Amino acid sequence: MKIELLYFEGCPSYQRALQNLKEVLAEEGIDATVELIEIRSPEEAEARRFLGSPTIQIDGVDLEGPEAVGSGVGFGCRVYVHDGQTAGWPSKEQIRAALTGRQLTVTSTASEHACCRPSAGD
Repeated sequence: MKIELLYFEGCPSYQRALQNLKEVLAEEGIDATVELIEIRSPEEAEARRFLGSPTIQIDGVDLEGPEAVGSGVGFGCRVYVHDGQTAGWPSKEQIRAALTGRQLTVTSTASEHACCRPSAGD
Protein backbone atom coordinates (compact mmCIF):
# COMPACT_ATOMS: atom_id res chain seq x y z
CA MET A 1 0.00 0.00 0.00
CA LYS A 2 1.42 3.36 -1.06
CA ILE A 3 0.32 6.28 1.12
CA GLU A 4 1.23 9.88 0.30
CA LEU A 5 0.38 13.00 2.25
CA LEU A 6 0.60 16.04 -0.02
CA TYR A 7 0.88 19.51 1.51
CA PHE A 8 2.38 22.93 0.96
CA GLU A 9 4.95 24.57 3.23
CA GLY A 10 3.24 26.63 5.90
CA CYS A 11 0.03 24.59 5.86
CA PRO A 12 -1.45 24.86 9.36
CA SER A 13 -3.24 21.49 9.09
CA TYR A 14 -0.99 18.85 7.55
CA GLN A 15 0.63 17.83 10.86
CA ARG A 16 -2.81 17.01 12.32
CA ALA A 17 -3.67 15.01 9.19
CA LEU A 18 -0.39 13.11 9.55
CA GLN A 19 -1.10 12.44 13.23
CA ASN A 20 -4.60 11.11 12.46
CA LEU A 21 -3.23 8.99 9.62
CA LYS A 22 -0.49 7.44 11.77
CA GLU A 23 -2.96 6.73 14.59
CA VAL A 24 -5.39 4.96 12.24
CA LEU A 25 -2.59 2.92 10.68
CA ALA A 26 -1.55 1.78 14.16
CA GLU A 27 -5.14 1.10 15.29
CA GLU A 28 -5.86 -0.97 12.17
CA GLY A 29 -2.53 -2.81 12.32
CA ILE A 30 -1.54 -1.59 8.86
CA ASP A 31 2.21 -1.55 8.30
CA ALA A 32 2.71 1.19 5.72
CA THR A 33 5.10 4.07 5.22
CA VAL A 34 3.70 7.54 4.73
CA GLU A 35 5.56 9.66 2.19
CA LEU A 36 5.31 13.41 2.73
CA ILE A 37 5.25 15.33 -0.57
CA GLU A 38 5.56 19.10 -0.62
CA ILE A 39 3.62 20.77 -3.44
CA ARG A 40 5.40 23.95 -4.53
CA SER A 41 3.36 25.41 -7.40
CA PRO A 42 -0.08 25.45 -9.01
CA GLU A 43 1.39 23.47 -11.92
CA GLU A 44 2.65 20.78 -9.59
CA ALA A 45 -0.75 20.78 -7.85
CA GLU A 46 -2.43 20.09 -11.19
CA ALA A 47 0.05 17.36 -12.12
CA ARG A 48 -0.33 15.58 -8.75
CA ARG A 49 -4.16 15.99 -8.55
CA PHE A 50 -3.65 18.00 -5.37
CA LEU A 51 -7.04 18.97 -3.96
CA GLY A 52 -5.59 21.35 -1.39
CA SER A 53 -3.47 20.94 1.70
CA PRO A 54 -3.51 18.39 3.21
CA THR A 55 -4.40 15.70 0.69
CA ILE A 56 -3.94 12.00 1.43
CA GLN A 57 -3.65 9.60 -1.50
CA ILE A 58 -3.73 5.84 -1.11
CA ASP A 59 -2.28 3.95 -4.05
CA GLY A 60 -2.61 7.15 -6.08
CA VAL A 61 -6.29 7.72 -5.26
CA ASP A 62 -7.60 10.51 -3.03
CA LEU A 63 -8.91 9.28 0.32
CA GLU A 64 -12.40 10.42 -0.72
CA GLY A 65 -12.17 8.36 -3.91
CA PRO A 66 -11.44 9.15 -7.55
CA GLU A 67 -14.58 11.30 -7.84
CA ALA A 68 -13.08 13.82 -5.38
CA VAL A 69 -10.94 15.22 -8.20
CA GLY A 70 -14.19 16.57 -9.66
CA SER A 71 -14.38 19.06 -6.77
CA GLY A 72 -11.34 20.81 -8.24
CA VAL A 73 -7.60 20.87 -7.90
CA GLY A 74 -6.36 23.66 -5.64
CA PHE A 75 -3.16 25.22 -4.40
CA GLY A 76 -4.60 26.32 -1.08
CA CYS A 77 -6.09 24.80 2.04
CA ARG A 78 -8.47 21.89 1.92
CA VAL A 79 -11.54 21.86 4.13
CA TYR A 80 -13.08 18.54 5.20
CA VAL A 81 -16.59 18.00 6.54
CA HIS A 82 -17.39 15.11 8.88
CA ASP A 83 -20.62 14.73 10.86
CA GLY A 84 -21.54 18.33 10.04
CA GLN A 85 -18.26 19.71 11.39
CA THR A 86 -15.54 21.33 9.27
CA ALA A 87 -11.81 20.95 9.80
CA GLY A 88 -8.62 21.52 7.87
CA TRP A 89 -7.74 17.80 8.04
CA PRO A 90 -9.59 14.53 7.48
CA SER A 91 -11.11 12.82 10.50
CA LYS A 92 -9.82 9.48 11.66
CA GLU A 93 -13.10 7.94 10.46
CA GLN A 94 -12.59 9.36 6.95
CA ILE A 95 -9.04 7.98 6.89
CA ARG A 96 -10.15 4.61 8.28
CA ALA A 97 -12.86 4.33 5.60
CA ALA A 98 -10.32 5.01 2.86
CA LEU A 99 -7.84 2.49 4.22
CA THR A 100 -10.44 -0.24 4.63
CA GLY A 101 -12.17 0.37 1.30
CA ARG A 102 -15.45 1.75 2.64
CA GLN A 103 -17.08 4.54 0.67
CA LEU A 104 -17.87 7.90 2.22
CA THR A 105 -19.45 10.85 0.46
CA VAL A 106 -17.04 13.43 -0.96
CA THR A 107 -17.29 16.44 1.33
CA SER A 108 -14.02 18.32 1.04
CA THR A 109 -13.34 21.45 -0.95
CA ALA A 110 -10.27 23.40 -1.88
CA SER A 111 -10.23 26.76 -0.19
CA GLU A 112 -8.37 29.95 -0.97
CA HIS A 113 -8.39 31.38 2.54
CA ALA A 114 -5.68 34.00 2.96
CA CYS A 115 -4.62 32.41 6.25
CA CYS A 116 -3.33 29.32 4.56
CA ARG A 117 -2.59 30.22 0.95
CA PRO A 118 1.09 29.91 0.12
CA SER A 119 2.65 33.24 -0.68
CA ALA A 120 3.88 33.95 -4.21
CA GLY A 121 7.51 33.74 -3.12
CA ASP A 122 7.16 30.32 -1.49
